[in-house]
Amino acid sequence: MMKDNYRIASYCHIKNNEISLNGALIFKGEGPFKTFIKMAYQHFAVDYPKFFKMDNLSKLAFMAGDVLLKHEKVSPEQEENIAIVFSNRASSLDTDRKHQESIQDVTAYYPSPAVFVYTLPNICIGEISIKYKLYSENSFFIFDAFNPDYLFEYSSSILDSGKAEKVLCGWVDFDEENYEAFIYLVSREGSFIHSTEEIKRLY
Repeated sequence: MMKDNYRIASYCHIKNNEISLNGALIFKGEGPFKTFIKMAYQHFAVDYPKFFKMDNLSKLAFMAGDVLLKHEKVSPEQEENIAIVFSNRASSLDTDRKHQESIQDVTAYYPSPAVFVYTLPNICIGEISIKYKLYSENSFFIFDAFNPDYLFEYSSSILDSGKAEKVLCGWVDFDEENYEAFIYLVSREGSFIHSTEEIKRLY
């Protein structure tokens, strides 16, 4: 199948204490990110206890992924052939700072392993993959800004190669209290054309 025949099934935004699905606001919270994301977790009845141990980047990515995959009726009960391709600007910088602080803490016997495990940005992909049993290809790229051209080409090549049936991809960035998630599901069916221009418009 040619890559220009793929579609975008759904897309999700999280920014400024708001969560939207396919352009429609579905949740609005308040307060700092920690408060907002806990409110969202409760509102959507996520039911994933490990969520509260995650770093902020993983919470952001996981919430966006959970909202979108639930909407697409992807079941956590069975393995799915869905690849994940995420990107951002800050990498895992927010967690890296916390890890550095734990190293310099003279009252601690050793750096926190609970923080260290999240000092790679692609760990957020693992959290989504574990819940939804997504064992296909996954990648995490660092760009200066949202790069729809690269995401379009890369996700299309995965589908063209037959390595996955669908691709969950987009932008998930967290740096202190500045955060943004925009993810979308590329499939063979959907309401939106899969093209660079359409990705830019939806973003």
